[in-house]
Amino acid sequence: MKMKILIIEDEVKIARFLELELSHEGYEVDVAHEGRIGYEKAASGKADLIILDLMLPGLSGIEICRRIRRESDVPIIMLTAKDDVTDKVMGLDSGADDYMTKPFAIEELLARIRVALKRKEKTLHQAQTIQAGGLTLYKDEYRVTYQGEEVALSKTEFELLKYLMENKGMVLSREKILEHVWGYDYVGDTNITDVYISYLRNKIDQKYDLPFIHTVRGVGYLLKDYEK
Repeated sequence: MKMKILIIEDEVKIARFLELELSHEGYEVDVAHEGRIGYEKAASGKADLIILDLMLPGLSGIEICRRIRRESDVPIIMLTAKDDVTDKVMGLDSGADDYMTKPFAIEELLARIRVALKRKEKTLHQAQTIQAGGLTLYKDEYRVTYQGEEVALSKTEFELLKYLMENKGMVLSREKILEHVWGYDYVGDTNITDVYISYLRNKIDQKYDLPFIHTVRGVGYLLKDYEK
């Protein structure tokens, strides 16, 4: 799947040059020549990276950057004709990831784009995994491993372990676990939580002889980091 880059640049020649170069590199490119239109395109959340000019009609690059940062962590590379430290600081303080002064070498910009996209991919991957000691849970793959070895879990066991790992070190009441894993409208035996906790303990704690899941008497359960 092609990575999507949004160019917000009022100088038509520069915007067209960037569009052609980026398209040639295999990116899907969208362009806006005015600040408010650029922000609307950015707010749609479709871009994987934004190249943003500092001086724009309608809405400045600084303001666009600030607004985007309230709702997204999409990588932003800011461009400007001003080679001024104050402008660079303002751009970075408003949330830009990188900064280039015009005129610039396209090879350098392409290299910075690759670095920013790799950083984003790494961050996204980390956000999709949770770790506790040697346990790793892959949210998007519905998969759990212990020190690289697959741990076979049912969907409900997976959701229960995910909730425990997301709240690692926190005591979770049986009621909270029931509501989060089984839903507010669950009708049935409330001891179902204890039953599935025992399933997880059999498959993880007892199998690897590690006390991950702890019982807090009269309250509920918590999961702790543990590594041999």
